[in-house]
Amino acid sequence: MKNNLQHTASDILVSIVVLLIGLPLCLGIALGSGAPLFSGIIAGIVGGIVVGILSGSQLSVSGPAAALTGIVVVGIGKLGSFEAFLVTVVLAGILQVVFGYLKAGVIAHFVPNAVIKGMVTAIGLILILKQVPHFLGYDADFEGDEGFLQNDQHNTFTEILYAFNAINTPAFIVGLVCLFTLLIWQRNLLKKNNFLARLPGPLLAVIIALALSYFMPLICSDFVIAESHLVNLPVAKNLPDFFTFFTFPDFKYLLNPTVWVTAFSLAVIASLETLLAVEAVDKLDPLKRITPTNQELKAQGIGNIFSGLIGGLPLASVIIRSSVNVNAGAKSKLSAIFNGILLLFCVIFIPTILSKIPLSALAAVLLFTGFQLVSFTEIKSFYAKGWDQFMPFVATVLAILFTDMLTGIVVGMLVSLFYLVRSNFRSAILVANDNNNFLIRLRKDVSFLNKPIIKKHLESFPNHSNVIIDATRADFIDKDIIEEINDFISIAPSRGISVTIKKGNYKPIHLLFKQP
Repeated sequence: MKNNLQHTASDILVSIVVLLIGLPLCLGIALGSGAPLFSGIIAGIVGGIVVGILSGSQLSVSGPAAALTGIVVVGIGKLGSFEAFLVTVVLAGILQVVFGYLKAGVIAHFVPNAVIKGMVTAIGLILILKQVPHFLGYDADFEGDEGFLQNDQHNTFTEILYAFNAINTPAFIVGLVCLFTLLIWQRNLLKKNNFLARLPGPLLAVIIALALSYFMPLICSDFVIAESHLVNLPVAKNLPDFFTFFTFPDFKYLLNPTVWVTAFSLAVIASLETLLAVEAVDKLDPLKRITPTNQELKAQGIGNIFSGLIGGLPLASVIIRSSVNVNAGAKSKLSAIFNGILLLFCVIFIPTILSKIPLSALAAVLLFTGFQLVSFTEIKSFYAKGWDQFMPFVATVLAILFTDMLTGIVVGMLVSLFYLVRSNFRSAILVANDNNNFLIRLRKDVSFLNKPIIKKHLESFPNHSNVIIDATRADFIDKDIIEEINDFISIAPSRGISVTIKKGNYKPIHLLFKQP
């Protein structure tokens, strides 16, 4: 904690950036989920404060996740009320805590590096493609939508075409100025000033956007940005009115089987989303710190319990907000914690100011973040490593782009598994020939997948030949392989084939080869 306090000032500034980016995402995901808008804000506050304090990750940011939107929509629909759905959020949190104590976090370590890097690249591309319409002032789709098929009946690509035919000039100008500011800031031209050097570029861009949205109408009456292109934050008239935004779970639904099925689905998907996100954020961390995954599951679980009890959406560690956090220069978890505290403060005391932020300005920041996540050097690096690394990387990127993140991860894992099996298939058996003397060497792990190739070789040996079967370098030999070799040994004398077996140290009693 002492080391964290050294970065307090910079982390507070970064937390403002994360707040500004996270606010419309929280609202957008709540809107897309069919839940009360403020439920997304609650999840953002809890994700920042509660999960931020308990998490072992220094840079990940938690809040409502787009990957959970479908479950929320279906859950509310089946249960008939948001109060009933909140019970599932609480139960999902309890299950996540149990997962943490069962050490289920180890699952994250089984995801190949190519798939994790592919996920980061895909998120970068999604940020670019999804934010182009908002950057142009076309806000038909809700902020935070990561799916290929959208609620407005378009997809990621057709939405861009429609956006170019419906550009909102004032919003587009603000977006351009913000993006230009970020590009200049990246080149250190503004950092020569001591004050600006300490200011994160995205925060400076949003401040300029607020100034533009205020002064442009004074210069030209046509340059007014409509409310539909601004952050639409629920505004309370007074403090008692603010507390009416909170909703509480109705535990009379506790015995409803649908509640438990939905809770289990939420717990599993939220846990996978979290584990994948923290794994990706660890890759982005300049200091390469490692997140304790089991502790993360417990932290997310407690966060979901709190969120469900006061009317919030289910939450998870979110790669987009975490990426913004990293790229804005966060040094420690204080950034995520301050983000939650500031979000609570802002929705109570200054909601009208936040509601004046143009969405195109935030789109510019997310576009900038997206371009930083898509590394052409990384793509070239995976291509140079060979097809067994490049193809899982590409498959993950494409699958996430055209479906969703979790589906894309599964596709990437399957492609990685294919190349793993293919590699083992090729290297597990070596056959050599020298003047009617044949050597068949079993190496590493010889599974039933190698059965066709070993059967083919055994059948190809000519009559009256000498065959040496060397198993000294095998770590594992499947029973099917043993059976094939024993069948060959049985018929070898009738063909005049001499067979020699080298067993080495591999001598499981139930898998002994027959003696020739």
